[in-house]
Amino acid sequence: MINPFDDTYFMKKALQEAEIAFEKGEIPVGAVVVINDKIIARSHNLTELLNDVTAHAEMQAITAAANFLGGKYLTNCTLYVTLEPCQMCAGALYWSQVSKVVYGASDDQRGYKVMGTKLHPKTKVVSGVLADEASELMKRFFIEKRNLN
Repeated sequence: MINPFDDTYFMKKALQEAEIAFEKGEIPVGAVVVINDKIIARSHNLTELLNDVTAHAEMQAITAAANFLGGKYLTNCTLYVTLEPCQMCAGALYWSQVSKVVYGASDDQRGYKVMGTKLHPKTKVVSGVLADEASELMKRFFIEKRNLN
């Protein structure tokens, strides 16, 4: 039997958040946090709107999920994010002890792997889920941004 709540299903929800960021003129990264097949946090980049370099989708999602759960640890939670987390977000994910991170597109310039950052040893990582869709959204954003300037 196919699980209706698989990684693709939740990544599509993260992509919806990325689209919201795109519409706001933010770099289109979206994230959702899931526990027991239930979304407990949704977020997208807000760095421009909040004028805050730390307002990445993952950071917003960690905070929202921790508030929902009433505690700082995200054990038994999965973070779905459309782009490989950066070094800052990977550090926050490490400290949150999130159980699983699923991301779409790799970030070969600023991703946590290229920076040599590690997630918590117990955190499972799945990459490449709907990577083409996430990459296309990113490319479209930067093409439009270049054409406006």
